[in-house]
Amino acid sequence: MTIYATNGAKLYIGGVLASKAADFILGDFSSVTWAEIAETEGLGSVGDASAEITFDGVSAKRTRRLKGTRSAGVMEIVCGIDYADAGQVALLAAEKAAFDYAFKLVLNDAPAAGTPSERYFVAQVGSAVEAFDAANSVMKLNASLWVNSNIVKVDAAPGG
Repeated sequence: MTIYATNGAKLYIGGVLASKAADFILGDFSSVTWAEIAETEGLGSVGDASAEITFDGVSAKRTRRLKGTRSAGVMEIVCGIDYADAGQVALLAAEKAAFDYAFKLVLNDAPAAGTPSERYFVAQVGSAVEAFDAANSVMKLNASLWVNSNIVKVDAAPGG
């Protein structure tokens, strides 16, 4: 079994891409133009979880649980502020808009001469907050991505 470090991963933002009732597929992202969000320090987490629906049956004396709607959560990202970075500029602009945007995460797990895993999804940028902290700190941009779709996973592939 092989494990991989997060370092080397890259997060990208694309243009507006409306959510839809059906799950997204890789082809839905084929015409997107991407801008890397530079100086990322933390990428948070993302992935589906079901809401819990409970029913307390009187005669059964037992709580039953069912799966409800699915949510891919909120991806909390942290970046060192770079006012000239096109990806951060796009992220700040997306926070001001009430639209879903395309996002792509490229992981650092490519086999020798192969291609890395990728994750695609749409999200609204729910917040983009600057954090300044103490004297020996880097100024940060903390953003919350409210994921509004499934996560399209592309596995790493061996080279040639």
